[in-house]
Amino acid sequence: MSAVSSPHLPVRRSVGGVMARVLAALVPGIVVYVLLFGPGVLLNIALAAGACLATEAAWLAARGRRLRAQLKDNTALVTGVLLALALPPLTPWWIPVLGGACAILLGKQIYGGLGANPFNPAMLGYVVLLVSCPLQLSLWPAMAPTWEAPADSFQQLALAFSSDWATRMDAISSATALDALRSGLADGLSRSELAAGAVADLFARGHAWIALAWLAGGLWLLHQKLIAWQIVLGVLAGAALFALPFWALDPGRFASPAFHLLAGATLLGAFFIATDPVSAATTHKGRLYYGLAIGALTVIIRTWGNYPDAVAFAVLLLNLCVPIIDQYTQPRIYGGQRGAEGGP
Repeated sequence: MSAVSSPHLPVRRSVGGVMARVLAALVPGIVVYVLLFGPGVLLNIALAAGACLATEAAWLAARGRRLRAQLKDNTALVTGVLLALALPPLTPWWIPVLGGACAILLGKQIYGGLGANPFNPAMLGYVVLLVSCPLQLSLWPAMAPTWEAPADSFQQLALAFSSDWATRMDAISSATALDALRSGLADGLSRSELAAGAVADLFARGHAWIALAWLAGGLWLLHQKLIAWQIVLGVLAGAALFALPFWALDPGRFASPAFHLLAGATLLGAFFIATDPVSAATTHKGRLYYGLAIGALTVIIRTWGNYPDAVAFAVLLLNLCVPIIDQYTQPRIYGGQRGAEGGP
């Protein structure tokens, strides 16, 4: 007979344990990222994560809080990794450091810390960088084999600390598929050829392979029941369903649903960013609406806005709407008294 006594209640997962599994789910995408674009992404991760942890430690120390208990929950570490993955793999060293500090200060601690932040900290830090330093976030290196040789890898890492970063980066940069599609349409090139080859261009530039790796890690998180499937389904369905009628009516002008799903940070956002349990909607129906709005808004900004990728803006805008979404999607309470007191 078992020596374990009743009641047999399941043990709640700790925040640190959940965040550790999220980091594990990111590993396939990080590996593919490094294989295609070199070790610069690892430097970004180290700098951004280090900045997040140092900023959180400094803030907690200034407030007289216990450091070990709050730093071991891995939330600052996850914030830094997600921020780094949203950045180009070659950026000046101060970009991920500044972004990590802003993510923790402006996105988390200023509201009271874990559980009180209304915005996704990583995306807030990224948007601060995107608005403040557009040049540094617009230059992406060409895909491997540019960085296959070990010497080239060391040169790539050294580039982050170079004083002439912009000049050297301009010589090796390559537009992303989102940038290429947007700039090609703006320059009056053949819209039908651009749109028809958009998905193939995603694989040629390497970004679709990374997106598929995020998909693999995200499906594992769903299998582990660590993220809300309603949000994931909502984001993917919202992007695909909103893009479908425009693409069906004019495929020479608008990108296909497959392109929007594989391009940019759509899959990373659907599985790892929009599902943040603190800043996302909390009701079952609300999570679905929340995800649908993020997916649709991502396509809207990409198509008619000023930024090629829009997941960060879509997530932050919907974070603002979470209180309203939760208020109007509360489940019906069964067994309560109907009507006013004394009424039917």
